[in-house]
Amino acid sequence: MKPWARYLILGVAGVVAGFGSAIYTVRAGALGSNVMIGPWATGVDFGSADQSARTRAVVARRGLLALPAREARYYSSATDDAGRPLDGRCSYRITGGALPGRWWSLTLYDGDGYLAGDGPYSVESAAIRAGEQGRWTMLVSPDRQAGHWLPTARLDHFELTLRTYLPSDAGTTSPARDQLPSIRREACK
Repeated sequence: MKPWARYLILGVAGVVAGFGSAIYTVRAGALGSNVMIGPWATGVDFGSADQSARTRAVVARRGLLALPAREARYYSSATDDAGRPLDGRCSYRITGGALPGRWWSLTLYDGDGYLAGDGPYSVESAAIRAGEQGRWTMLVSPDRQAGHWLPTARLDHFELTLRTYLPSDAGTTSPARDQLPSIRREACK
């Protein structure tokens, strides 16, 4: 084989491998994998001029309006507390308390980042009674549940995104110290 043909093949293979690697990194990347807090991942550069190219790509792919840290923090989870992938045929108990923001919401997405099922799609802090704010429970299940519930639509895989707005520290401290809800698998069908 001629030397120029080898160089051409190697060049094309390098471009394909690089492009494939970049696509995999963005698709597999959780929203901000800089900081892990139990099963939750978050980043520190959302909505800032300092955000990395990877963060910009993940935000663009997910269609997320990323506000700066002084206005919002985003936490995502694709696993439960035991590290198992979230499975839409299973039921989960999410237990939390006061979160580091004035208002928060928890939303369920399919593996591609779209809202799943027929709703409700999200539960927000305003739905939690004042007496429950210090310790609340939410159920994530394929079957309707009493109380605060998000349907899984029996997806093979789903993700949860927790958004806290107007963080009490104005986004100036590390999110690693935040106390976030636990995600415990209860049963699978």
